[in-house]
Amino acid sequence: MKRLITFPYRNKNLPPFSCEFGGSRPRVLDLPLIAWLTVIWVMLWSSLNWANVLTGVVVAVAVCLAFPLPQVDLGLRLHPWGILRLVTYLLYDMYTSGVRVTRQIFADRPHRAAVIAVPLRCRSDLMLTATAVAVSNVPGGSIVEVRRATATVFVHVLDADRPAELDAARRSVWRMEELTVRAFGTRDEIDRVAGPPPPAPHTGERPGDQEEGA
Repeated sequence: MKRLITFPYRNKNLPPFSCEFGGSRPRVLDLPLIAWLTVIWVMLWSSLNWANVLTGVVVAVAVCLAFPLPQVDLGLRLHPWGILRLVTYLLYDMYTSGVRVTRQIFADRPHRAAVIAVPLRCRSDLMLTATAVAVSNVPGGSIVEVRRATATVFVHVLDADRPAELDAARRSVWRMEELTVRAFGTRDEIDRVAGPPPPAPHTGERPGDQEEGA
Protein backbone atom coordinates (compact mmCIF):
# COMPACT_ATOMS: atom_id res chain seq x y z
CA MET A 1 0.00 0.00 0.00
CA LYS A 2 1.45 3.33 -1.08
CA ARG A 3 1.92 5.89 1.66
CA LEU A 4 0.01 9.17 1.42
CA ILE A 5 2.94 11.20 2.78
CA THR A 6 6.60 10.16 2.59
CA PHE A 7 9.43 11.94 4.43
CA PRO A 8 13.16 12.03 3.54
CA TYR A 9 14.14 9.42 6.14
CA ARG A 10 12.05 6.87 4.18
CA ASN A 11 12.99 8.10 0.71
CA LYS A 12 16.65 9.11 0.44
CA ASN A 13 15.99 10.70 -2.97
CA LEU A 14 13.93 13.46 -1.40
CA PRO A 15 15.62 16.75 -0.45
CA PRO A 16 15.86 17.47 3.28
CA PHE A 17 12.99 19.43 4.88
CA SER A 18 10.51 18.13 2.31
CA CYS A 19 7.86 15.45 1.91
CA GLU A 20 6.25 13.60 -0.98
CA PHE A 21 2.48 13.81 -1.25
CA GLY A 22 1.41 10.50 -2.79
CA GLY A 23 -1.18 9.77 -5.41
CA SER A 24 -1.23 9.00 -9.13
CA ARG A 25 1.04 12.00 -9.69
CA PRO A 26 3.24 12.43 -6.57
CA ARG A 27 4.18 16.00 -5.63
CA VAL A 28 7.12 17.06 -3.48
CA LEU A 29 6.25 19.70 -0.88
CA ASP A 30 8.94 22.00 0.49
CA LEU A 31 8.25 22.31 4.23
CA PRO A 32 10.13 25.62 4.78
CA LEU A 33 8.15 27.15 1.91
CA ILE A 34 4.87 25.96 3.45
CA ALA A 35 5.92 27.43 6.80
CA TRP A 36 6.80 30.77 5.17
CA LEU A 37 3.50 30.92 3.27
CA THR A 38 1.68 30.17 6.52
CA VAL A 39 3.49 33.06 8.23
CA ILE A 40 2.48 35.40 5.39
CA TRP A 41 -1.15 34.22 5.69
CA VAL A 42 -1.20 34.93 9.44
CA MET A 43 0.38 38.36 8.88
CA LEU A 44 -2.27 39.22 6.29
CA TRP A 45 -5.00 38.48 8.82
CA SER A 46 -3.08 40.36 11.56
CA SER A 47 -4.21 37.84 14.16
CA LEU A 48 -2.24 34.91 15.57
CA ASN A 49 -4.62 32.12 16.51
CA TRP A 50 -5.00 28.43 15.80
CA ALA A 51 -7.71 28.96 13.20
CA ASN A 52 -5.53 31.28 11.11
CA VAL A 53 -2.49 29.01 11.46
CA LEU A 54 -4.38 25.86 10.38
CA THR A 55 -6.08 27.72 7.53
CA GLY A 56 -2.71 29.08 6.45
CA VAL A 57 -1.20 25.59 6.35
CA VAL A 58 -4.11 24.28 4.24
CA VAL A 59 -3.87 27.23 1.83
CA ALA A 60 -0.06 26.86 1.59
CA VAL A 61 -0.30 23.14 0.81
CA ALA A 62 -3.03 23.78 -1.76
CA VAL A 63 -0.94 26.46 -3.48
CA CYS A 64 2.16 24.23 -3.56
CA LEU A 65 0.15 21.34 -4.99
CA ALA A 66 -1.57 23.51 -7.60
CA PHE A 67 1.61 25.38 -8.62
CA PRO A 68 4.53 23.02 -7.97
CA LEU A 69 8.04 24.45 -8.10
CA PRO A 70 10.95 22.50 -9.63
CA GLN A 71 12.73 20.26 -7.15
CA VAL A 72 15.97 21.88 -5.97
CA ASP A 73 18.49 20.32 -3.61
CA LEU A 74 20.64 23.03 -2.02
CA GLY A 75 23.07 20.44 -0.69
CA LEU A 76 22.24 21.25 2.95
CA ARG A 77 22.46 18.42 5.44
CA LEU A 78 22.15 18.62 9.22
CA HIS A 79 24.64 16.65 11.31
CA PRO A 80 23.86 17.23 15.03
CA TRP A 81 27.30 16.21 16.31
CA GLY A 82 29.00 18.34 13.66
CA ILE A 83 26.81 21.34 14.50
CA LEU A 84 27.71 20.99 18.20
CA ARG A 85 31.43 20.86 17.37
CA LEU A 86 31.13 23.91 15.10
CA VAL A 87 29.28 25.99 17.70
CA THR A 88 31.75 25.01 20.43
CA TYR A 89 34.75 25.86 18.27
CA LEU A 90 33.21 29.18 17.19
CA LEU A 91 32.60 30.25 20.80
CA TYR A 92 36.12 29.23 21.81
CA ASP A 93 37.73 30.88 18.78
CA MET A 94 35.73 34.09 19.27
CA TYR A 95 36.91 34.32 22.89
CA THR A 96 40.59 33.57 22.25
CA SER A 97 40.71 35.77 19.15
CA GLY A 98 39.03 38.63 21.05
CA VAL A 99 41.68 38.41 23.77
CA ARG A 100 44.47 38.33 21.18
CA VAL A 101 43.09 41.34 19.28
CA THR A 102 42.75 43.29 22.55
CA ARG A 103 46.40 42.60 23.35
CA GLN A 104 47.42 43.79 19.90
CA ILE A 105 45.50 47.04 20.35
CA PHE A 106 47.27 47.88 23.62
CA ALA A 107 50.72 46.64 22.54
CA ASP A 108 53.41 49.25 22.02
CA ARG A 109 54.91 47.68 18.88
CA PRO A 110 53.27 48.28 15.46
CA HIS A 111 51.52 45.45 13.64
CA ARG A 112 51.38 44.97 9.90
CA ALA A 113 48.25 43.62 8.28
CA ALA A 114 47.95 41.50 5.15
CA VAL A 115 45.40 40.04 2.76
CA ILE A 116 46.05 36.36 2.08
CA ALA A 117 44.48 33.96 -0.42
CA VAL A 118 43.18 30.69 1.04
CA PRO A 119 41.94 28.05 -1.45
CA LEU A 120 39.19 25.83 -0.06
CA ARG A 121 38.52 22.17 -0.72
CA CYS A 122 34.74 22.45 -1.32
CA ARG A 123 33.47 24.40 -4.31
CA SER A 124 29.72 24.53 -3.67
CA ASP A 125 28.19 27.98 -3.22
CA LEU A 126 26.56 26.98 0.06
CA MET A 127 29.78 25.77 1.72
CA LEU A 128 31.77 28.74 0.37
CA THR A 129 29.23 31.15 1.84
CA ALA A 130 28.91 29.31 5.16
CA THR A 131 32.69 29.15 5.61
CA ALA A 132 33.10 32.83 4.75
CA VAL A 133 30.40 33.82 7.26
CA ALA A 134 31.94 31.65 10.00
CA VAL A 135 35.43 33.10 9.44
CA SER A 136 34.12 36.68 9.43
CA ASN A 137 32.41 36.15 12.80
CA VAL A 138 35.76 35.63 14.53
CA PRO A 139 37.68 38.78 15.61
CA GLY A 140 41.03 39.34 13.96
CA GLY A 141 40.13 38.08 10.49
CA SER A 142 37.54 39.09 7.92
CA ILE A 143 36.70 37.96 4.40
CA VAL A 144 37.29 40.73 1.86
CA GLU A 145 36.53 38.67 -1.26
CA VAL A 146 35.23 35.25 -2.28
CA ARG A 147 36.35 34.01 -5.68
CA ARG A 148 33.79 31.42 -6.73
CA ALA A 149 35.59 30.25 -9.88
CA THR A 150 38.60 28.97 -7.89
CA ALA A 151 36.88 28.42 -4.51
CA THR A 152 39.27 30.89 -2.90
CA VAL A 153 38.62 33.29 -0.03
CA PHE A 154 40.77 36.36 0.63
CA VAL A 155 41.21 37.00 4.32
CA HIS A 156 42.35 40.23 5.98
CA VAL A 157 44.74 39.33 8.79
CA LEU A 158 45.67 41.90 11.44
CA ASP A 159 48.92 40.39 12.66
CA ALA A 160 51.07 39.34 9.69
CA ASP A 161 54.62 40.17 10.77
CA ARG A 162 55.95 36.65 10.25
CA PRO A 163 55.27 33.91 7.65
CA ALA A 164 54.35 31.54 10.48
CA GLU A 165 51.45 33.81 11.43
CA LEU A 166 50.14 33.76 7.86
CA ASP A 167 50.33 29.97 7.80
CA ALA A 168 48.46 29.84 11.10
CA ALA A 169 45.72 32.06 9.63
CA ARG A 170 45.35 29.72 6.64
CA ARG A 171 45.15 26.67 8.90
CA SER A 172 42.46 28.43 10.92
CA VAL A 173 40.37 28.99 7.77
CA TRP A 174 40.81 25.36 6.70
CA ARG A 175 39.80 24.21 10.17
CA MET A 176 36.68 26.38 10.00
CA GLU A 177 35.87 24.97 6.56
CA GLU A 178 36.18 21.40 7.84
CA LEU A 179 33.92 22.01 10.84
CA THR A 180 31.35 23.84 8.69
CA VAL A 181 31.22 21.04 6.13
CA ARG A 182 30.99 18.37 8.82
CA ALA A 183 28.02 20.28 10.25
CA PHE A 184 26.09 21.03 7.04
CA GLY A 185 27.80 19.35 4.09
CA THR A 186 27.00 16.31 1.97
CA ARG A 187 28.89 13.03 2.21
CA ASP A 188 31.06 13.89 -0.82
CA GLU A 189 31.98 17.26 0.73
CA ILE A 190 32.85 15.63 4.04
CA ASP A 191 35.17 13.24 2.19
CA ARG A 192 36.81 16.25 0.52
CA VAL A 193 37.63 18.06 3.76
CA ALA A 194 39.02 14.82 5.21
CA GLY A 195 41.93 15.14 2.78
CA PRO A 196 44.87 17.56 2.93
CA PRO A 197 44.22 21.22 2.08
CA PRO A 198 45.28 22.53 -1.34
CA PRO A 199 48.60 24.35 -1.66
CA ALA A 200 48.23 27.99 -0.68
CA PRO A 201 49.73 30.70 -2.90
CA HIS A 202 51.92 33.06 -0.93
CA THR A 203 50.39 36.19 -2.40
CA GLY A 204 49.55 38.12 0.74
CA GLU A 205 49.88 41.84 0.21
CA ARG A 206 50.23 44.12 3.16
CA PRO A 207 48.50 47.49 3.07
CA GLY A 208 51.10 50.12 2.34
CA ASP A 209 53.46 47.84 0.36
CA GLN A 210 52.64 49.64 -2.86
CA GLU A 211 53.36 52.97 -1.28
CA GLU A 212 56.74 51.71 -0.01
CA GLY A 213 57.66 50.40 -3.43
CA ALA A 214 56.57 53.54 -5.26
